[in-house]
This record gives sequence, structure tokens and C-alpha cells, in this order.
Amino acid sequence: QVQLVESGGGLVQPGGSLRLSCVVSGSIFSINAMGWYRQAPGKQRELVATISSGGSTNYANSVKGRFTISRDNVKLTVYLQMNNLKPEDTGVYYCNVDARLYTTPYNYWGQGTQVTVSS
Repeated sequence: QVQLVESGGGLVQPGGSLRLSCVVSGSIFSINAMGWYRQAPGKQRELVATISSGGSTNYANSVKGRFTISRDNVKLTVYLQMNNLKPEDTGVYYCNVDARLYTTPYNYWGQGTQVTVSS
């Protein structure tokens, strides 16, 4: 019954910005971390950014200094602010939730949103 719904993707020119949103709904009682992953055409899915329950963040080296992950605990939404976008940022971006039931981990994924960076 857990659902993750991404939005905010689209077409942008190099150097432009986008903000992705992921709204979480359903029976999630304990969230360990949330994150964003992406998959470029013909490539493996890769981690972009994560934010822990304590607010600690991690970023892929390729996006450090350009992307910022944040969350709103009231709205149950995680965001990815993407600045100075490059063509290599193109891909499908997926929201992820790492949840816990006691000590048992559960991972949930959104349907993905397309980001295209092109002139």
C-alpha cells in the first residue's frame, strides 16, 4: 500500500535547474532514509543522493555542489534541487524509501520521472 509519486521532471537546457518532488503515502511507520537514483539510457541505475532520518546527506561525486536533497516531514515529501544541469544528468530519476519494521528493512520505489538536459 506504500506509494511514491515523483514529479518535476522535464526538458531543460544545459546550465538550467529543475526541482524534483516525491510524495510518500501509505503505511510507513519508520523511515531510515530516503533518496534519489537515476538511470541513463543503456546504463545501470546509480545513486544520486540520500538523506537519513537524522538529516545526514550523501551525494554522488558527479552531482556534488550542484544537487541538494531535502525533505519535509510534515508533507512526507523528499525533494531534489538540481542546478547547473549537464547533458550527462539526463535519465529517469527514481525516488526511494528505506523503511524499517523493527529491524527488518523494506525498500520502496517510485515510478520514475524523466529528466532531459539538451540544447
